[in-house]
Amino acid sequence: MLGAWALTEPGSGSDAAAMKTRAVREGDQFTLSGTKAFITNAGVGGVAVVMAVTDPPRKQKGISAFILDKGLPGFSAGRPYRKLGLHASNTAELILDNVRVPVGQLCGELHMGFVNTMQVLEGGRVAMAAMAVGIAQGALDEALKYMKQRSAFGRTLAEFNGLQGMIADIGTEVEAARRGAQGCGPAREGGGLHGQGIRLRGGDEGGDQVAADPRRSRLHHGVPHRAHLPRRQAHRDRRRDLGGAADGDRARDPRIQVVGGGL
Repeated sequence: MLGAWALTEPGSGSDAAAMKTRAVREGDQFTLSGTKAFITNAGVGGVAVVMAVTDPPRKQKGISAFILDKGLPGFSAGRPYRKLGLHASNTAELILDNVRVPVGQLCGELHMGFVNTMQVLEGGRVAMAAMAVGIAQGALDEALKYMKQRSAFGRTLAEFNGLQGMIADIGTEVEAARRGAQGCGPAREGGGLHGQGIRLRGGDEGGDQVAADPRRSRLHHGVPHRAHLPRRQAHRDRRRDLGGAADGDRARDPRIQVVGGGL
């Protein structure tokens, strides 16, 4: 069974204190109301873990997680978003219109949802780094394949020294990103990514930059502008870094990595 994990809202993401979804206790039940946005598997998942505020004055320390089964009265998914990339991933809103669930549907302890969320996001950042490296490697493979097929002035593109140097530079960057991402997995399993911010940034942002590198378009001589080709897909898919577990610009800011120890 596919599942969904619902944190983000139309007006909040990692800023959990701005969350508007509420869960009000009424005897042995909670009533949930609100809207979640950009939720993976929202339209196809059979179950979802939904974050909701259970104690508003405590802000992020008053958030709890609930397990909601598909088909509950008032619980529905919106139309899938038309995204630039990652078309195979179903992404949509989750709508909670006075959804009633028993207290037993709490996931973890009451008011501990934000703590659990941070743990989930930490693992998600490792996954994002691995995804970025995979997209970058696929883009490099496509470039190499095309260079061996395309000819100009009686030679394949792979035989031109300038293009060989460009491919060597890109390949080095992909490998550097891979090493950064590989170092994060054991660190995560060993107790956390504290102090691993630079390595994680190397895997995630490094892979992202390679996939978007304008040098690839030069290698393909403008062919990427044909939208159905794999190399064009790499350019679209790498945009997933603008949100989700990557935390956008905050994950890229070296000041946060220095001051916050790689938060």
